[in-house]
Amino acid sequence: MSETGYLRLEWARNHMDVMSKVRERFTEKKPLRGQKISMALHVEAKTGIFALLLREGGADVRLASCNPLSSDNDVVDSLKKDYNLPVFARKGESRDEYYEHLNKVLDQKPTIIIDDGGDLVKLIHEERRDLIDGIIGGNEETTTGVVRLKAMDKAGALKFPMFNVNDAKMKHFFDNRYGTGQSTLDGFMHATNLVIAGKKVLVAGYGFCGRGIAMRMKGMGANVTVTEVDPVKAIEAAMDGYRVDKLNRAIRESDIVITATGMKNVVSYQDFTVAKKGVVVANAGHFNNELDVDSLEKNSISKKQVRDNVTEYKLDNGNIINLISDGRLVNLASGQGHPVEIMDMSFSIQALVAEYLAKNHETLENRLYPVPQQIDEEVARIKLETMGIQIDRLSDEQLKYLETWSEGT
Repeated sequence: MSETGYLRLEWARNHMDVMSKVRERFTEKKPLRGQKISMALHVEAKTGIFALLLREGGADVRLASCNPLSSDNDVVDSLKKDYNLPVFARKGESRDEYYEHLNKVLDQKPTIIIDDGGDLVKLIHEERRDLIDGIIGGNEETTTGVVRLKAMDKAGALKFPMFNVNDAKMKHFFDNRYGTGQSTLDGFMHATNLVIAGKKVLVAGYGFCGRGIAMRMKGMGANVTVTEVDPVKAIEAAMDGYRVDKLNRAIRESDIVITATGMKNVVSYQDFTVAKKGVVVANAGHFNNELDVDSLEKNSISKKQVRDNVTEYKLDNGNIINLISDGRLVNLASGQGHPVEIMDMSFSIQALVAEYLAKNHETLENRLYPVPQQIDEEVARIKLETMGIQIDRLSDEQLKYLETWSEGT
């Protein structure tokens, strides 16, 4: 037994109450019987319990990592040895290993895809097109992957239906905001052991992930500046009490910079050259291309590892940049990922979407779908139940009032 990984898996299982309720039905009904599910997710304890839930629901499951630095090797070992689950992942994968592992999960000729970041879907559409006819659909759980899928959908390029789990209410309201906020703080603290109170923190992006990061940094006593390209989100950030400014100007006085946008080159090399000397930079977006790390590598005059997860770059103008985890997803590359109870809700949505696909795939077109409202509401109801919370219901009179347009005040 891989004891450390096994204990982490069991801890996660014991704190995922929504999935426990879903498991009761999945174990009895086997709604995924006959399905082959290929997954590319962050391979850690919560994900492991999710993969096992799908198998308990009757599916054949293979799991790979969606990020070279986000795997928990102890959990990988336990899933393989203690649970006999086919897992293809290790922390620190090379680019070649990463794609080799993605191809291995696809070698089972899947019927359902569960993706995080869109690399599985991209690989199938570009290099493994022979698999398309056998796939009934899939789901995508993160902003970066949804951006890709929206582009494919708009271009008419999708060859099987996909579900946008990221934008489900029970996902982005909680996972993106409270999950990313807490796990980014955890990753930053673990990597640096620096105080946040009194520091000037720049948060790039004010979507739900950026909101969560800004909220947690403010709660730790930081002076937070938000940068945005969306005028509506910029106004929201300002009215939430944050300073809003252009990135190239704000970075000149920021002690800490965290990106959370899903966009390429949010912090450019030119931004690095004018940043405050000694700035600590991290990325909470899926891919490390939010930071121009390639130019930082190419143009720096020296580079050294100053902590386990921090690299110091010295530029030719004397500036110093401290980069956390090579610009990879700080939540998992340096931290433990989202809290267990948060991923409990997100993974429950994905399990129920897989069930929905198995039942309804013949009626679906090759496009990007929102998560059905009944799945969102089912997860919400189960979560409230597990929290011991009761809520009111509209009376018959109130329901009738909602359908009446002529009644006055």
